[in-house]
Amino acid sequence: MLTTCPVLPAADDLLLADFEGTTYGGWTATGAAFGPGPAQGTLPGQMTVSGYEGKGLASSFHGGDDSTGTLVSPEFMIGRKYLRYLIGGGGWAGKTCLNLLVDGQIVRTATGANLKAGGSEALEATFWDLSDLQGKSARLEMVDEAKGGWAHLSVDHLVQTDTKPAVMIQNPSRELKIEKRYLHFPVKNGAPNHRVAVLVKGQVVREFEIALSDQPEWWAHLDAGTWVGETATLRVDRQPSDAKALGSITQADTIHAADSQYREPLRPLVHFSARRGWLNDPNGMVFSQGEYHLFFQHNPYGWSWGNMHWGHAVSRDMVHWEELPIALYPPRYDDMAFSGSAVIDSNNTSGWKTGTNDLLVAAFTSTGRGECIVHSNDRGRTWQEFEGNPVIKHQGRDPRLLWHAPTRQWVMTVYTEDRPGAGREKIQDIAFYTSPDLKKWTYQSRIPGFFECPDFFELPVDGDAKNTRWVLSGASSEYRVGRFDGKTFLPETAMLPDQRGKDFYAAQTFSNIPDKDGRRIQIGWLRAAAPGMSFNQCMSLPQELRLISTADGPRLSRHPVNELLTLRQPGRPLANLTLKPGDANPLAEITGEALEVRAEFQPKPGSVVNFELRGIKVRYDTDRAEITVNGHTAPAPLRGGIQRIVIYLDRTAIEVFASDGLTYVPMPLIPEPDRRGVMAGVEGESVTFTKLEGYTLGSIWK
Repeated sequence: MLTTCPVLPAADDLLLADFEGTTYGGWTATGAAFGPGPAQGTLPGQMTVSGYEGKGLASSFHGGDDSTGTLVSPEFMIGRKYLRYLIGGGGWAGKTCLNLLVDGQIVRTATGANLKAGGSEALEATFWDLSDLQGKSARLEMVDEAKGGWAHLSVDHLVQTDTKPAVMIQNPSRELKIEKRYLHFPVKNGAPNHRVAVLVKGQVVREFEIALSDQPEWWAHLDAGTWVGETATLRVDRQPSDAKALGSITQADTIHAADSQYREPLRPLVHFSARRGWLNDPNGMVFSQGEYHLFFQHNPYGWSWGNMHWGHAVSRDMVHWEELPIALYPPRYDDMAFSGSAVIDSNNTSGWKTGTNDLLVAAFTSTGRGECIVHSNDRGRTWQEFEGNPVIKHQGRDPRLLWHAPTRQWVMTVYTEDRPGAGREKIQDIAFYTSPDLKKWTYQSRIPGFFECPDFFELPVDGDAKNTRWVLSGASSEYRVGRFDGKTFLPETAMLPDQRGKDFYAAQTFSNIPDKDGRRIQIGWLRAAAPGMSFNQCMSLPQELRLISTADGPRLSRHPVNELLTLRQPGRPLANLTLKPGDANPLAEITGEALEVRAEFQPKPGSVVNFELRGIKVRYDTDRAEITVNGHTAPAPLRGGIQRIVIYLDRTAIEVFASDGLTYVPMPLIPEPDRRGVMAGVEGESVTFTKLEGYTLGSIWK
């Protein structure tokens, strides 16, 4: 919305633009950067944008950081003392800026705050004093003439006002004696991020970004137990003079509102999610001394990505999880703890073992240093850094460790964007390094075509231990099957698709699963948002991976682990049931928020099998050999003339397995809250179900 403003009584603010429409109205755009109209929040490829008002904002990220252009307002009259606005993005003076033009000359200018990696897409409130420009005609001009990092601008809510906005104070601070274990920080999702530092004895012990607000929606906690009895200084990079958030930080020996955790309306009931804050890639998945360890990328101070730590949870059955204190903290503000993996150094090749516990060793990407190694002798509760870190320095991330028994050496597969002699060519390789002791690493080989978060493991084909192949995958779960001699991966297939759904990423398998178990179990990040909650995102169900023969060669199949069966409430197991079009729903008595449906049938040509769980439709079309999940279609051929389908529905996601696990369709979604039922039916020809089962599922949270 844009208005041309006559001078009005001082009590009335004048809205120049709020960018809530589908177009820019009377504003004139040049170039491609600002797109055809306002952005509706975060644009593709952009970090999460916050701090804007309403649903829209002006953004020059259309097309990414290398697009350029301008956006100029119609002429308006300056009729108030101040112009307040929200601004974010790049801090390149004259190149990513908002200008006020009078008589064609720039009389005021402002930029975003970011010039290097690690910044925030939060818009900040600021203002110009226009007292000396009253009555003059003016235009506003947004400029994006930059390319590269932070080469874009975000602007919203331009208002003329006679009320002087609060002054921004730089680096306000507060001292308090730490008397309790936790410091609680008030957070409002979408509010501007602030950089907060905690200093003890004059040294920064924690530093992070947080949407600090004196109108909190939830409270983030910082474990301050190490400094009980010390006097700490809490420092914020900036805040308005009338802000009260810094003074609202409290202390307690328990986590805020702990009795309501895991009972939130959008808390997944059968998928792991973090207690508070943001979650993404699974890290360091390893089995040790009866515990499955799930580490994960974690922002404990916000609902969006940032402040990357390693969160930590353990389980004895891969189903019921207990979140433990944070395992790895960022060494400093601009050096985050990115993704990695963990193994058991059973032979103490590193020499780090003390005591009787398993020696856990993890590799992670330190964004400010390179690939780093840490170890733990207390069951993963605390970690010590290798003094020789980083063990690999390159342009890359996400190290995956494994022990290669035939050559008796450690192997690291790691995503890299370095390649000697490549010049300016875009590189996306997986590199292979080897080590005798987890300390000294030697480059061996590389393979192109994979992006981020490699997983690498050996599997028997059709369960035959004498006929094995190696599987190499990237973050998207696309994979290649081949052989590995300890130094070089020799693929025998082209790149193959794995999951056929949406927003499943960075999956990793557990290391050190006992030989008597023999399973290869994987968990991925299921990008399922939880709007309005104090947590965000979840993990997929744990899945057993197998290599099974097909007409095209060995292929990966996925199967939800049997441990999930313990979540079943009394259900409806049926066998040898024939359904005709129009028959009564055989699963009508099944209701709940988390649901499981399993079906095995031999369909006739022309038949369609339909399932509906809480209003979410799953449809199998026999003639097309396709399964459609909530409108998304994937191939699902019969196996030996039979189709087997497994469906798990939760509060924020669905996972569907078909064709003996060769087809996997994960998808984030939120069912209608008042719909709890299950339906099974057919169209066209009748279908006989060897098995048809429906279950309400209990919660994984104790």
